[in-house]
Amino acid sequence: MKLLTYTAILAFASPFYAFKLNRVLLFPDTFPDLVVGSTVTADYQYVRMTDNHYSRGPVTDVKSPLMKCYESNTAASTSTYTVAAGTTIGFKADQALYHQGYLDIYMARANPTANTESAGSGAVWFKVAEWVPGWTKAGGFTWPSLNVQTFTFTIPKCLPAGEYLVRIEHIALHAASSYGGAQLYIACGQIKVTGGGSGNPGPLTSFPGAYTGNEPGILLNIYNLPSNYPGYTAPGPAKFTC
Repeated sequence: MKLLTYTAILAFASPFYAFKLNRVLLFPDTFPDLVVGSTVTADYQYVRMTDNHYSRGPVTDVKSPLMKCYESNTAASTSTYTVAAGTTIGFKADQALYHQGYLDIYMARANPTANTESAGSGAVWFKVAEWVPGWTKAGGFTWPSLNVQTFTFTIPKCLPAGEYLVRIEHIALHAASSYGGAQLYIACGQIKVTGGGSGNPGPLTSFPGAYTGNEPGILLNIYNLPSNYPGYTAPGPAKFTC
């Protein structure tokens, strides 16, 4: 109902105000800012400018090449931030997230460098953080990413030094009751890690390739659960720890 109401408003708005309403009301989930410690960097300075930076629209096809970083040829124009292993980093969204969903962050060793389009290709991604919905039969869902704007994690101290992509992904589940209904909002930052260790990050996966779209954490009617629902199952591999 909310989406239909907003769509009706857009239909009668001027082009300028329709654009503004689309940004603010329909698709709010973009992540333009890299966060390093207490520093919030400028929009798309260290984060690749995504294809939805104006439309705010999601990826809905988990087999799309856009699943990697949701961008087309913006790697070379994006700077790479040098940061020490053990530092807290992450992303700031353009506004607090208001869609119920699951959120995670992945990293991938960049080959040859973080500012190349080939970086992040193949099974090179490992999960480093996640915000998993809680659930109880008595209380229903809790959404740790809901109404939150900044998402951070600590770079594992055992991570080998080098250049990496850092990928944030919000899987919005408010319309996920049918295949292709989940809305994925994605962005990639570019970093160079110094002072790392000799860890072996994994399990590794690829984007696209990590999901089929039929996972119970992606294809899910959050408003009409089966009586034997066991709780939310996060998609993708387990989180890497040193």
